[in-house]
Amino acid sequence: MVHARILPQYLVQRFHGWHATTYQNNRAWYRRLAETGQHPRAMVISCCDSRVHVTSIFGADEGEFFIHRNIANLVPPYTPDGKNHGTSAAVEYAVTALKVAHIVVLGHSNCGGVKGCHDMCTGHAPELEEKTSFVGRWMDILRPGFEKVAHLPQEAILQALEKQAVLTSLDNLMTFPFVQQAVENDMLTLHGLWNDTGEGALEQYDPEREGFVPV
Repeated sequence: MVHARILPQYLVQRFHGWHATTYQNNRAWYRRLAETGQHPRAMVISCCDSRVHVTSIFGADEGEFFIHRNIANLVPPYTPDGKNHGTSAAVEYAVTALKVAHIVVLGHSNCGGVKGCHDMCTGHAPELEEKTSFVGRWMDILRPGFEKVAHLPQEAILQALEKQAVLTSLDNLMTFPFVQQAVENDMLTLHGLWNDTGEGALEQYDPEREGFVPV
């Protein structure tokens, strides 16, 4: 691993600060988690965006959430083709091994991945159309969502598409047989959220209103 390097000093200092304070003050709790394993009540699927801080939003401690992050918080449809499926593997593990009671899909404002999908679908990002673009092929998952909002005024499309990313993922989750079974047996509930990162607001999808409403 000749290309690997030691951590930058600012990260080393932050680690030592955490170890001397947070860890030392809660050492027994960390050791219990290590010995007894994880038993999270919920899985959260969120975007990789550094502005989305799931544990801070919900005031969660270690061991509470099983968190999976990817570009634009997308879940692909169930496709057991033997290829690499990091998100699908995380969902399978959460539902069948950890037996989480909730799966939360958390979208957010100003999502770069969603913007990339919009630009690709409108012909303004030819680089994402290339077969070699990992981001582009991942954002293909959201193409059906774009078709649902393409008729909206230009200033409304991006936010609508961000919410479509959440709804697309919720729909795709139900294509997984073990998710569908758990939902039908009342062992699992699915939730869709959208976070306005600038305003600190949170909206949830209400199926009765067929839209997102403030939490």
